[in-house]
Amino acid sequence: MSKNAKKLSKSGADDQSAPSFLCRLVIVFYDFLLLIALLFLATALLLPFNAGQAFTHQQFFYPIYLLIVSFIFYGWFWTHGGQTLGLRAWKAKVLTTDQQPINWTQALVRFVTAFASCGLGLLWIPLDKQRRSWHDYLSKTAVFFDAKK
Repeated sequence: MSKNAKKLSKSGADDQSAPSFLCRLVIVFYDFLLLIALLFLATALLLPFNAGQAFTHQQFFYPIYLLIVSFIFYGWFWTHGGQTLGLRAWKAKVLTTDQQPINWTQALVRFVTAFASCGLGLLWIPLDKQRRSWHDYLSKTAVFFDAKK
């Protein structure tokens, strides 16, 4: 058995099974591009209900709608296979700390924490031995490389 295999973390996974900070940033960038395209589509679907006009700052429903669409996007991928497009491209998965699929409550905590911190929780990854961010800790989840691939 290798030295890394013996050096298990509390979650039962070795430190090398988690993507690095740079890898996580690239994953976030991939997902951001897809999310922007989805938000354009979500906006296009609403335009007929707004007389084809752009949304104004007085229309408080629109940002809430986009936030809900964003959560459904991430939540569905995380709870159905644990992979967004960015995670799939880098052969990684979002799982619980014991490497089980996450549930919708964990997806909500993960999403809200990442959104509320404006992504700054990612800056914790280089400092953490298990390469986990704030939203990983608070949702009791982690990003692992997919062992099947």
